[in-house]
Amino acid sequence: MSMLTPPGMGGRYRIKGDKYPRMRRPRRRGRLVLVVVASVAALGMIGWGTLQLIDVFTGGDQASAVGPKADCATKVTPSATASPAALPQPGKITVNVFNATPRSGLAKETADELKKRGFRIGDVGNATEEFDKKVKGTGILLGPASALNTSLPVLATQLTTAERRTDDARKGTDVDLIIGTGFKALTKKADADKALAALAKPQPTPSSSKKAC
Repeated sequence: MSMLTPPGMGGRYRIKGDKYPRMRRPRRRGRLVLVVVASVAALGMIGWGTLQLIDVFTGGDQASAVGPKADCATKVTPSATASPAALPQPGKITVNVFNATPRSGLAKETADELKKRGFRIGDVGNATEEFDKKVKGTGILLGPASALNTSLPVLATQLTTAERRTDDARKGTDVDLIIGTGFKALTKKADADKALAALAKPQPTPSSSKKAC
């Protein structure tokens, strides 16, 4: 045994010659790297699984929450339109009054009342054979196609139960009030005025606006 060998040591630690052997622990760096990589992979799998579970239980809402703003809810709000402003005033409407009933003088009486309410009066007399004693309701409001959304609605405020009709072949702007057998009187002036005022008010129409996300 060499004099450099410490007491009690031999075998592979036996010192031969004049140098001590290099006594170091085995390297474990490779094992440490493997453990780190495995841990990162495990955490990644756990995170991915968690996201999948969230997507299943929320129905994909998380994805839409960060999507384009076009996916946001649309809010509908009313906005006023000026279309009723095109309705003519009673003084701009010429009404022909025809009596289709056996009661005499009814056309003139009705025409006089309409004149008091501001309407212009045209022809007054008995209805033609086409309508004479054939109108069962309170009356018929008849005019050209252009009067459907202009003169006829205004005249209808004076006899709300009357039927409205248009004749595409008819020319001019005059409208007819053909009095039927069910007629008793025009709508009460107070009620007619309220209906006329309501008709002149702008009607709200829905307009959509997208809610901010």
